[in-house]
Amino acid sequence: MRRRRLLATGTLAALAGCLTPAESTEDRTGSELVEAAIETRLELTDLQARRHLTAETPTETTTQTESISRRPPAEKRRTVLRSDDGDPPTGTVSVTNREISWDYYPEENFVWKRYHPNKVVADGPRLVLRDLLEDYELTYDGTDTVDGRETHRIDAVPTGTGLSDDADGRAIELLVGETVYRIPLGGSSDTDASAESENGSENGTENETETTDDELDGEELAVSRTVWIDDEFSYPIKEQDVVRDGDGTLLHRLTVTYEDLAINDGLDPDTFVYEPPEDAEVGTLGDEPEGIYESREAAATTVPYEIPDPDVPDAYELDRVTVVDNVRQSGPVTTLWYVDSDRPDQEISVAVRTDQQFKPTLLEETEIDGHTAYRRRGRIDSYFWTCSDLSYEVSSVTVEEPLVDVAASIGCS
Repeated sequence: MRRRRLLATGTLAALAGCLTPAESTEDRTGSELVEAAIETRLELTDLQARRHLTAETPTETTTQTESISRRPPAEKRRTVLRSDDGDPPTGTVSVTNREISWDYYPEENFVWKRYHPNKVVADGPRLVLRDLLEDYELTYDGTDTVDGRETHRIDAVPTGTGLSDDADGRAIELLVGETVYRIPLGGSSDTDASAESENGSENGTENETETTDDELDGEELAVSRTVWIDDEFSYPIKEQDVVRDGDGTLLHRLTVTYEDLAINDGLDPDTFVYEPPEDAEVGTLGDEPEGIYESREAAATTVPYEIPDPDVPDAYELDRVTVVDNVRQSGPVTTLWYVDSDRPDQEISVAVRTDQQFKPTLLEETEIDGHTAYRRRGRIDSYFWTCSDLSYEVSSVTVEEPLVDVAASIGCS
């Protein structure tokens, strides 16, 4: 399979809304408008739209049009309707639900079917709006019209350098629509999608990442971002990111616009299930679950140990129990998933496995109910500990209640 720029490695930015009319925007600041967009995201149940992307450099302009469907936090469908540079080509399809992702590449007539039954799901769009609020200086710049809708324009300048450093080297990361664009500052920008798309089945988050083909070498780079937030329902429907060098010369401009946006109209559940073409070759990745069960009792008949029954906050109910035979474990991994029905982005997972998978030296040592445990902080907050022959993990992305209480209810006896 040829190398591709468009990857599926996590959901990071927000273009969303709800059907409840927003309060008046008169005399509100850019920060207040973004805060309203965050509240709108919390009420979102589903979204459909046509998305246009334009990428500009001093020597080239490319465009892409996609149809998208979303049901936060986990379910997504994207179809490329038109791509004038053919990368990704017209007809490319990506579908994701909580357990499986499909990626169809029409030029090869090939489908990757990826199992991820134990993936912790973040509401990336809401988290990115939060990052915009906390990491950018926001300036309200008046009203504008986008796709026939009155919007409020907010100009955003990062309070830091706008640069990131990771294993691939120094880069600028631009958040556009629901995609993060990574522009390398020297070094190869070509990335193999077949390798980078696979995050592992446990405790991964999913984003869409595109790496540009151009490299930037200058130290003095200015990054700016503009978001247009709809007046009626308080959600972003357009976004533009710009990179200039120290002399003010345009290096990159990326623009995303949503058209024909439909919010909370209801989506057929089959939207997030994919049937590959009959003649397509299908490859599989990840660990296929032994079973996904509705109750602890049903799952208990399939595993050789006792499944915990933790105390969770009142708003949470057991959504499912996954049992996965993992090649890295001597026995099955059982994960209980608890969801707040009013906030599907609020999720707590409790995992039990036969072998310790965490590395204590890389984590923060703490104590839970008199027993040694280890904490990992970040977008996924987790507690780990071992007891007799079993290893436990309690994790969440957005839960406000302290996870230590959930862990303490399991204990070690």
